[in-house]
Amino acid sequence: MPELIAPAVRLHSAWLEAHAEWGPGSHEDGFGVGPSDEVDSPAGFAAWVARLADHRCTYRWIVEGDHVLGGIALRHGSSDYVRWAGHLGYGIRPSARRRGLATWAMGRMLDEARVLGLDRLLAVCAVDNVASVKAIERCGGVFECIWDTKFGPARRYWIEL
Repeated sequence: MPELIAPAVRLHSAWLEAHAEWGPGSHEDGFGVGPSDEVDSPAGFAAWVARLADHRCTYRWIVEGDHVLGGIALRHGSSDYVRWAGHLGYGIRPSARRRGLATWAMGRMLDEARVLGLDRLLAVCAVDNVASVKAIERCGGVFECIWDTKFGPARRYWIEL
């Protein structure tokens, strides 16, 4: 049974295993890994996890036992980044996909958004990411438009809370 937990230093090895499964690149939305984050060493990983706790996002990891299956972020506010990337960012490791985990985790984060007093959330995904389109729509996402970004066309959805 999956759980949604705050990032935890104790899961360093499990997180590295999930990270390695994705391979190189910045395609693990929901984890909050920045280009300057050093996550391989225990000290670097602990510093990164501590930074996540102080961030203007609510980060959660999707775990099952001692396995990290993915991550999800609820971005607070309406910064330029939120207007571009949306309030929600998530990623599911390749071996854990097609289980409904993104939809499940997004539903839990909508509850956290309500607690924060948010009344609607922007969700954005690549136009060809069928799995994300389905997850967003299952969570009540209403399509707004397709717009061009520096990474290619993206679909924008609003989720009313």
